[in-house]
Amino acid sequence: MKQFLLSTICIVCLFSFSEGQSEKYVKAMEQRIADMNKSSTPESWLETANGFERIAEAEKTQWLAYYYAAYSHIMRGYMLSNGKQGQDFSALTDPEADKAEALLAKAEALKKDNSEIMILKKMIATLRLSADPMNRWQTQLPIATEAMNAAKKLDPGNPRITLLEGQDKFFTPEEYGGNKAEGKQLLEEAVKKLEAQKPASSIDPAWGLSQAKYFLSQMNK
Repeated sequence: MKQFLLSTICIVCLFSFSEGQSEKYVKAMEQRIADMNKSSTPESWLETANGFERIAEAEKTQWLAYYYAAYSHIMRGYMLSNGKQGQDFSALTDPEADKAEALLAKAEALKKDNSEIMILKKMIATLRLSADPMNRWQTQLPIATEAMNAAKKLDPGNPRITLLEGQDKFFTPEEYGGNKAEGKQLLEEAVKKLEAQKPASSIDPAWGLSQAKYFLSQMNK
């Protein structure tokens, strides 16, 4: 009986170890996520990205660290493009898209068939597209569409899907399929879903609520 209990404990310990999330790693991630949630400038997003990448390179088996590093570079790209609509700003944003893509590839190597990763793929393609829409829609729009469809297939209830759909509908010109009323409705739905979301852990993706509320506040002005 004693031998059986010892064997059982060993199996449990080995399983826990295989999950690979040490207390030190989780605490470091929680701190970085808290910092990320306060990021509001290109500089702060770069600092956040570098912080996550340091964790990723120290751990190497944790997809979420690479995921958040990629997300931070995407957000830095969007911040750099702010106020530059109507002009080619690819020289500013392409390096961020490239970096995000490389980091996300590492995340995907560790975590296959994941809706959150597909959402970031969509965001990277959108970042590239927005930099030069006239010359890039034929290449980047299909990538964005394919990634979004994959995200929906993997997790139809993911609230970040609704968030991105709302943004696309609201900010896309009507002649290209946009609809401001539908966009606003989708963003209102995204807020409800994001408020009700229950991440699997303290470090699983939960972002999006502040973005959805911000876009709605701009629409109501």
